[in-house]
Amino acid sequence: MSSRAPPVGIDLGTTFSCVGVFQAGKVEIIANEQGSRTTPSYIAFTETERLLGEAAKNQAAMNPTNTIFDTKRMVGRRFDDAVLQADRKLWPFAVVDEGGRPLVQVMYRGETKRFSPEELSGMLLGKMRDTAESYLGAPVRDAVVTVPAYFNDSQRQATKDAGAIAGLNVLRIINEPTAAALAYGLDKGLRGERNVLIFDLGGGTFDVSVLTIDEGSLFEVRSTAGDTHLGGEDFDNRLVGYLAEEFRRKFKRDVNENPRALRRLRTAAERAKRELSATTESTIQVDALMDGIDFYTKISRARFEELCMDLFRSTLPLVEKALADAHLSKAAVHDVVLVGGSTRIPRVQSMLRDMFNGKQLYASINPDEAVAYGAAVQAAIISGDKSANLQEVLLVDVTPLSLGIETAGGIMTAVVERNTRVPCSLTKTFSTYADNQPAVTVQIFEGERALTKDNNLLGTFDLVGIPPAPRGVPRIDVNFDIDANGILNVSARDASTGRSQAITIRNDSGRLTRDQIERMVADAERFRAQDAVARERVNERHRLEDYALAVKRALDEVGSRLGDEGARQRATAACDEALMWLDAVPDASKDDVQRRFRELQAVCMPVMTRLHQTGRNTGPTIEEVE
Repeated sequence: MSSRAPPVGIDLGTTFSCVGVFQAGKVEIIANEQGSRTTPSYIAFTETERLLGEAAKNQAAMNPTNTIFDTKRMVGRRFDDAVLQADRKLWPFAVVDEGGRPLVQVMYRGETKRFSPEELSGMLLGKMRDTAESYLGAPVRDAVVTVPAYFNDSQRQATKDAGAIAGLNVLRIINEPTAAALAYGLDKGLRGERNVLIFDLGGGTFDVSVLTIDEGSLFEVRSTAGDTHLGGEDFDNRLVGYLAEEFRRKFKRDVNENPRALRRLRTAAERAKRELSATTESTIQVDALMDGIDFYTKISRARFEELCMDLFRSTLPLVEKALADAHLSKAAVHDVVLVGGSTRIPRVQSMLRDMFNGKQLYASINPDEAVAYGAAVQAAIISGDKSANLQEVLLVDVTPLSLGIETAGGIMTAVVERNTRVPCSLTKTFSTYADNQPAVTVQIFEGERALTKDNNLLGTFDLVGIPPAPRGVPRIDVNFDIDANGILNVSARDASTGRSQAITIRNDSGRLTRDQIERMVADAERFRAQDAVARERVNERHRLEDYALAVKRALDEVGSRLGDEGARQRATAACDEALMWLDAVPDASKDDVQRRFRELQAVCMPVMTRLHQTGRNTGPTIEEVE
């Protein structure tokens, strides 16, 4: 081989993978040795060899327990993940627990072997690298690899690790809908400013992103939403379940007990699903499916749609969410772009068309190849390609989760809101919680829940040397800076002394452990009411504590000059009692705290009225300054 090849773009998909390269001013999607421009994401182990791609998929029915698929659904997840456990029941191969991590167990060359999802993904990336090298005639070392927009950092890091296992230098991990938008923008040669919604429904994941494309060169992601566990595989599962039940009803046999029979039924179901995108009825025929019994049936498009309708419908609220986050109406969207093989399903298209009041959907770019196309473009841009059509291209993405710090009571105070464009630099001012507090601890979190205990801790540091001052007086500026590579720098600075402290948090630190981004956003919706109650309860505790401390401070300052020592002592004792009660009953309800506040006010108000002085509401440990 000659000198090193240009960088490639790889779409590492749940069911199919694809690789492209930008050469001579255009993208080439590279065909594999069978002439296919997409390669099945299958790996098989036999007594003699390891098979990848089409060769692996073609022998799956004969070797189901050693043929691996759906690797992407395992990446970055823990073994006890509920989603993985649900999938595990449907897989013919064994997934075992090793220290909380899922490993795939197979027989390979007569021995039991275990492989991590990263290793398996690395094998698939290696297959795509080999495909590119055969076409380019040179070693491929650099690549841009795509992931679903809602992949968490653990899943992104696992994908980077898979690239390293494949011998690739992963230049950048970019979001699949963002890559597809690049493909769409360059393919269409846009003029002016256009709002585009990318609807990306693939084999295993669903993403929706809203972008504004200016003059076909500035690609700004406005918002993103999605589900990392929704796609064609789920539609296959529904169809397999339906067919298995029909077989059981007719022949009193359970296909689920026979991995080979189940694999053959899945292959037939997948074929029928594809046919139903073009015809209204499909015939399913599997000779000697189980115990020598031939299985023959027909499935209509209407019945298939009925089986999967709840899954189809579940995409629409996420579209609404992305539009709301982007502050755009449906009418303001110029183009709806279809990406991913599952967007070929007629019912999915008609539901989306109806949602956008009959708008024509944009499907002229190949939905199977668009993501790899965009990844190849991004790879060329990063590597400094001087082609005229890339010179002005600028891609601006967004943060998938809110980033912030913990304030008193365990409250999550966001500094960078979800869907903020990156790179970005944002600052908020906070203060101390106690009088003469010499230091503050800055704890950095990501997530959408109201309390930090429900979010993910990224890092922590202390800012020391704060001059003595009453609580709420010091001004501490906390800055969050995120660069184009997603590297987060957090710094805190005491305005009075200039003292500062900082921490760098990198994406490759494996910030999240499994389904956390997915779960955080879902939980934020599901537990919104609980979060509101928790926030209100903490606020009421702050109000009671601040009032008691303010009254005590005022009474201490005035001393015997008040003239009514008995009233002063009663008010001080009531304040002390209220503060002790707060410490003793940390889980007190909002109503109980409000009741204690009213009781304290009743004791203290006459004294405070006489002083002509009211309490001042100062901030907690480190709290945003209004």
